[in-house]
Amino acid sequence: MNVAHSYLVIVLPLIVGLGTQAVKFAIFTFKHGWKPEYMFTHGHMPSAHTAFAVSLAVSVGWYEGVGSGSFAVAAALAFVLVDDAARIRMYLGDQGRYLNMLVERLDLDESKFPRLKERVGHRVSEVIVGGIIGLFATLFLASIL
Repeated sequence: MNVAHSYLVIVLPLIVGLGTQAVKFAIFTFKHGWKPEYMFTHGHMPSAHTAFAVSLAVSVGWYEGVGSGSFAVAAALAFVLVDDAARIRMYLGDQGRYLNMLVERLDLDESKFPRLKERVGHRVSEVIVGGIIGLFATLFLASIL
């Protein structure tokens, strides 16, 4: 792999990840109105984390080969990150929802028990769309560069 391609291995995922985050913010703004504080929000459609992780694995596979150790590491990282985005953080949101219900029903002082976020992770559809964007955007960019 030449020096120019070695930079593309990380530059492409950064472009794809930031581009996906921009798409997510545009969709969020269309649905909920202009809220700049949500520019780098987590959750919602599509998953920028997944797009970045899949893009990184595809990029490493494209430039270093799918038989390389680097690809194995990138693919394993993508698996862990996607699992975190879809499953683990959804459980965290569920816990927040249940704790918020307890605080309300027990009529506790909300200044001592502030509301927890109930939307922390991604729905499966958001992760799938992020993965599709990561795959195809990286393949497209790698093929033209």
